[in-house]
Amino acid sequence: MKILISNDDGWAAPGIIALAEALQSFADIKVVAPDRNRSAASSSLTLMNPIRAVQQRPDWYSVDGTPADCVILAFNGLIEWVPDIVVSGINAGPNLGDDVVYSGTVAAALEGFFHGIPGYAFSLTDPGAGYAVAADIAADLIKRLALNTESVPGVMNVNIPRLASAQNVAVRVTRLGRRGRSSSDIETADPRGEKIYWIGAVGTPQDNVEGTDFHAINNGEVSITPLSYDMTAHNLLAPLSHTLFGDAV
Repeated sequence: MKILISNDDGWAAPGIIALAEALQSFADIKVVAPDRNRSAASSSLTLMNPIRAVQQRPDWYSVDGTPADCVILAFNGLIEWVPDIVVSGINAGPNLGDDVVYSGTVAAALEGFFHGIPGYAFSLTDPGAGYAVAADIAADLIKRLALNTESVPGVMNVNIPRLASAQNVAVRVTRLGRRGRSSSDIETADPRGEKIYWIGAVGTPQDNVEGTDFHAINNGEVSITPLSYDMTAHNLLAPLSHTLFGDAV
């Protein structure tokens, strides 16, 4: 198995190091990741500036771009083979509910899927717990799922809670929950007295009932949410057509 690994925390982040160590025990790996923290970059691309890639050590590259940039470069000649899967993470902190819209971790996995390759995004909800257990869980899930890509295609968003061991872990297939409105922006001033702003903290979970990713994590379970890139609101196609044209599709 050939695996491309990326993230949004940077090529030297502890999460990606632990993930690479776990995956290289059974797969050929290449790491192509941002040269610094690019959290919340989503699927943004670097279009107005050139991108530089630096080989940090054998099979490891840092890129002065976004997570999506990294995967695009890898698929277009930076590495010598096409991967079987793209694995992103392990992110320092959760990617639950609405987080996936902003997440660079998820974006790297999604970019792999845009190239026709299954993607897996892994996040550790409590990075203070250390990454070794989460990396072992990630490796086990990949071995179980990657052999069944025909029946389980697409992108898997995986959140892992603080766990003492990778043995006998409860795993739950979930849907995305929803967060409430984020906290108010914080207004302050720079050293010259000019106004600057900090984006407020993410909102607290509002839809965290059983079946959601929030609920699974709150109950100490690993959450796996299959994602789709199709953002069409299919349930609104017929009502919208009726409103505009007086008929339904």
